[in-house]
Amino acid sequence: MNFNKQELQSLLLHNLNQEIPLHIFDLIPSTNEKLWEILAQEIITPMGTIALQQSAGRGQWGRQWESSLGGLYLSLGLEVNLALTDSFHLTLFSILGIVKKLRCEQIPVLIKWPNDIILEGKKLGGIKTEISSKNGFIKQAIIGVGINNKNIVPETGINLERFDLSLEKLAAITIGGIILGYENYLNLGVDKLLVSYLELCVNLGQKIIFEGNTGEIIGVTERGELKVRLTSPGATSEMNLPIGAISLGYN
Repeated sequence: MNFNKQELQSLLLHNLNQEIPLHIFDLIPSTNEKLWEILAQEIITPMGTIALQQSAGRGQWGRQWESSLGGLYLSLGLEVNLALTDSFHLTLFSILGIVKKLRCEQIPVLIKWPNDIILEGKKLGGIKTEISSKNGFIKQAIIGVGINNKNIVPETGINLERFDLSLEKLAAITIGGIILGYENYLNLGVDKLLVSYLELCVNLGQKIIFEGNTGEIIGVTERGELKVRLTSPGATSEMNLPIGAISLGYN
């Protein structure tokens, strides 16, 4: 399987009016890891890495991400200026931008809190962000994205095979989505993006059980915390659960 870099740059030029420096590999451990290595030598952003396969792909929390031939494994580096406490904003604008771009292609994707792209109740892809900070501010960020396209997927996964997208087209959609998402974030602010995120989030209204109490998901904070309303005998309370405090299943 070959990747046509010239075709991708042509798509980016058409969609973004700019080309993006890209490094494309057949097989590497991780596109995020490789991009950090490259950025240490030449600080040019936005800049991207793409791999046809990864041998050590990881999602959030170190979970393994299967990276077989046919999927998109991409990382995009950005120069940003965000407070460390606003690190979730990277995930927010990136996943929102990508999802909106895919929906423009008539692919009815949605968001599963906090960073999964889903289709028909199954996992299509995910985002892993990594940062470089100084004095309490994020200066560089890498947005790592894995999206199932024509690769084999596990039982809880789904791919885009029936939509017949080339990897080049999917990469252009993804890069364009991240850049569009960042521009919208800068222009519109986090509050408006959070409204759009919640409109596309399948978990809003979902029933949960947390520490033995039943509850309902009522929102997401700008720091990425899950807002829940819990009901216990004779009492109702609201609380925010940080990312990682609870795992939400599929379907």
